[in-house]
Amino acid sequence: MSKDYYNTLGVSKSATPEEIKTAFRKKAHEHHPDKGGDAEKFKELNEAYQVLGDAKKRQQYDQYGSAFQNGQAGGANYGGFGGQGGGFSGFNGGGVDFEDLSEMFGGFGDIFGFGGGSRQSQQRAQAGRDLEMAVNLDFLEAAFGTEKELNFTKNVVCDRCKGKGSEPGAKIETCATCGGQGQVMGVQRTILGNIQTRTTCPTCHGEGKIYSEKCTKCHGSGINREATKLKVKIPAGINSGESIRLSGQGEAGEKGAPAGDLYLRVNVNTHKKFVRNNYDIKTSETISVKQAILGDKIDVETIHGTVKMKIPEGTQSGTVFKLKEKGIIKLHNHGVGDQYITIKVLIPKSLTKKQKQLLDEIGI
Repeated sequence: MSKDYYNTLGVSKSATPEEIKTAFRKKAHEHHPDKGGDAEKFKELNEAYQVLGDAKKRQQYDQYGSAFQNGQAGGANYGGFGGQGGGFSGFNGGGVDFEDLSEMFGGFGDIFGFGGGSRQSQQRAQAGRDLEMAVNLDFLEAAFGTEKELNFTKNVVCDRCKGKGSEPGAKIETCATCGGQGQVMGVQRTILGNIQTRTTCPTCHGEGKIYSEKCTKCHGSGINREATKLKVKIPAGINSGESIRLSGQGEAGEKGAPAGDLYLRVNVNTHKKFVRNNYDIKTSETISVKQAILGDKIDVETIHGTVKMKIPEGTQSGTVFKLKEKGIIKLHNHGVGDQYITIKVLIPKSLTKKQKQLLDEIGI
């Protein structure tokens, strides 16, 4: 009975090669056994794609149906994973794009040996870890910026071997076990048959080379754990909860791999007078009844110094005045925030008889 490969992949007979490839990749992701899918269904998808993914085989299939494999194709076996011997006999038919499979399964190619013999598969040295530290700032340090010295311990490049891992002057040779590839080939039996695998070389541990003598300070790792001092400039306007990223100031990477980053998590201490609201500052000032009624000029403390502020006649308690650009420098934009002053009128708790008479006379 002829198999409907178009139906297997879920495409029409007029589908373009790109549409066929896209459909196969999508369904292969869904049904791949390593992802919990159906192995039999995956075999069917592979068989369908080997035919429809090849222009010549597709033309024969459209003319003769799936029977062309035994009739027109001279009995060649394109049956996917099937075959009498198990394994990957179907891939030898040439229909599957190995690069596609490697890309699809993210490392699938290395596991199943699709990487190709012309490219080295040397294990990549591990990049350094990112670090995170908390930095406490006083209110004015955050407002105007400052410089802090950080003291901490981290992995740094070994100063004896310069991160190479070998003792200075040691002889360096290509690993004989893996031939400098950093990986060795093997065979693993699975439900899909015998699978070719790649594993890290046990002799050179993925480096592809061996040393006659490892560094006596770092013992071949290329890194050491040491106390570190670092001076950091804190930008003006930074606030609590914000972070500063210092590129390359994290842990050192192995054997020349890039270092991680250092993230500083900022915490700003509160101030006894100033309250921060983004880049604005809020304060309060207390005035007497006389000042509220007749008006006055009062001294107001700002982070930029003391300034004179006019209190108009008849100012009510709770009135808010704005001092333009007396707030905090804006971190990511040009300009400065403002300062808002809330006025509180001090009401006397007790008055003399004469004071009460005066209030009656003026109608208060």
